[in-house]
Amino acid sequence: MRNLHVHVTVKSTLLLLTACICQSLYAEDDSAVQDLPTIKVEATHTGTSYAKTPASIFRVDAPKQQENIGVNLTEVVKGIPSLQLNNRENYAQDLQLSMRGFGARSTFGVRGIRLYVDGIPATMPDGQGQTSNIDLKSLDHLEVLTGPFSSLYGNSSGGAILATTKEGQGRDSVTMGYAGGSDQRSNSSIVLQGGAHAENEPSYVISSSYFNTDGYRDHSAADKVLNNAKLTWNLSDGSKINWVTNYVKINADDPMGLTRALWEQNPKQAVSNADTYNTRKEIEQTQTGVTWTKPLDDHNELYAMTYIGNRHVTQYQSIPKSTQANVNQAGGVIDFDRNYYGADFRWTGKDLLPNTRISAGVALDAMDEDRKGYENYDAAGNYGVKGNLRRNEDNTLWNIDPYLQASWQFLPTWRLDTGVRYSNVHYKSDDHYLSNGDDSGKTEYAKTLPSATLSWQILPELLAYASYAKGFETPTFTEMAYRPDGAAGFNFDLKPSSSDNYEVGLKSENPWGYFTLAAFQINTKNDIVSYATVNGRATYQNVDQTQRKGIEFSWNKNLWRDLKAQASYSYLDATFDADFTSSSGTVKKGNSIPGIAKNQAFARLAWQPETGAFAGVEAHYMDKIYVNDANSDAAPSYTVAAIDVGYKWKMQDWAINTYARVDNLFDRNYIGSVIVNDGNGRYFEPAEGRNWSAGLSITKQF
Repeated sequence: MRNLHVHVTVKSTLLLLTACICQSLYAEDDSAVQDLPTIKVEATHTGTSYAKTPASIFRVDAPKQQENIGVNLTEVVKGIPSLQLNNRENYAQDLQLSMRGFGARSTFGVRGIRLYVDGIPATMPDGQGQTSNIDLKSLDHLEVLTGPFSSLYGNSSGGAILATTKEGQGRDSVTMGYAGGSDQRSNSSIVLQGGAHAENEPSYVISSSYFNTDGYRDHSAADKVLNNAKLTWNLSDGSKINWVTNYVKINADDPMGLTRALWEQNPKQAVSNADTYNTRKEIEQTQTGVTWTKPLDDHNELYAMTYIGNRHVTQYQSIPKSTQANVNQAGGVIDFDRNYYGADFRWTGKDLLPNTRISAGVALDAMDEDRKGYENYDAAGNYGVKGNLRRNEDNTLWNIDPYLQASWQFLPTWRLDTGVRYSNVHYKSDDHYLSNGDDSGKTEYAKTLPSATLSWQILPELLAYASYAKGFETPTFTEMAYRPDGAAGFNFDLKPSSSDNYEVGLKSENPWGYFTLAAFQINTKNDIVSYATVNGRATYQNVDQTQRKGIEFSWNKNLWRDLKAQASYSYLDATFDADFTSSSGTVKKGNSIPGIAKNQAFARLAWQPETGAFAGVEAHYMDKIYVNDANSDAAPSYTVAAIDVGYKWKMQDWAINTYARVDNLFDRNYIGSVIVNDGNGRYFEPAEGRNWSAGLSITKQF
């Protein structure tokens, strides 16, 4: 019956996609104007438009009207092929994000994918990132880059997401908003903005919000403060400066995963250890950075970026007191304070040789971390408190990556894009907790990452391309923090992974819509995979070979006036390409890599005028997801639907936006994400049932 259900669900989803495409064929000629940005792509540095960029690159504009509560990236980024963005309903662990299977192993945060906000890294120098500091209230657009081109970003660039916040424009204004919904969700916000009033003065956008919730599951309450400020100078000499400052503070309970039996019994419950040890996480991060662009003349341009930040995390885990009796055990409380900083300098030359564009630069990143571990109990027998010190070390990392990128239009319809980056990462750990021995150590990784793309403009509205790139991903501090054998100290035996990425694709922008089609294959050596997750603590190992191959399709179309349609489908077959041994036992070649859905589909139809009534309906299908290397269990496939309605009203200096939304319209009981290779069998993190939100925002210009 389960196979029959999956077959029917996939068939229904594909019929919906076909219906959307067929509808576009009969659209009136005056509706052929595409709802796509005509500006150039920022992520690839090629100076081309989206339809003429030979890469899998997608732009997501922030909604013109508020149609969601405005907290999670899942509200904005939808329908990107092979982008798996799962909401854990657990604010202690952030969203689960993977692209073409990269990052699926992560039990928290984002791995293997580079994140940037206004050109400033939201990914730490070791390759670990988080989406929690992306301010949706001041967001302008995102670019999502998948495929070989992302290797130009160096280490841990299995894909890249680049968020750009708004720049102040026009008259000064203030926007005050409030949204609430199921599970006592509440989000209050204020946004101040204004354009420059005189030459060489800055425009500004200042945003602040406070979110809190009781959580869908037991022991999953959270609150979050997020502040973001952006000043922009467009100077008289043609240069541009952006100064961005961001602050986020999160306090969140952690309900942890459930076994299948517990999920089927009651998806809202938390395991007993969550209450016993009061599992939770406290995060505080402050970051600031500056970008500067300066055209020297018609052919030369300079770019510079520098940033600095601090991140402090305290996490209370459910590791039993008996387990911590081992002298090598690092305790049940993780406490680290991390400083990070970096810079990027780039020169771009245009037409120095006929029909060429060349960029050369160097990126520098560094971080130092004071990491401690404590027992999660005290002498009085209280649990979920900070007890005796069990780990104390200073960890440092730095890298200097030179890179070169060139584009050559060698024939009127043929173009060659090439690049190379030398990525090198240096780790060092100084152990100060010596009662169980000195576990200090250091290591370094380096790789040359070439890439090449050949594209052919077959017709003015049809582009074909083929590309190759070498990828490179080093283990993060968190992945090296614990050894699979239980010994103390860092896991310096963990190796970086390297991959060969191949892609062929087609793009077409015509009266029937904007289409993309891509096929890819990725062969990875020494892939970093989960070994086991026990009591919330994950360990990792290398697998000799893995393979990912798939097909991606997307379509966007303005059907008629303000009626817009979007559809996408992706097939991703990710498998182990060699036998190996894991915590699950012997894993055979051909087993699926856990955490990755083989099929995904998405469709949305929306009426989105500048003012007046707006509405949208969408559906999302996700295939089953295996939870361990042995493929002995899986989160079932599901299809969920959502609907939103609202009204935007403008008059003179005032604007009012109201909305209401229902997610999981048909109240499906499904798994939002999985914890790969959990040693206690608690793989499943249930998604929220039918839930609603509604909000109101008021803008006043001065």
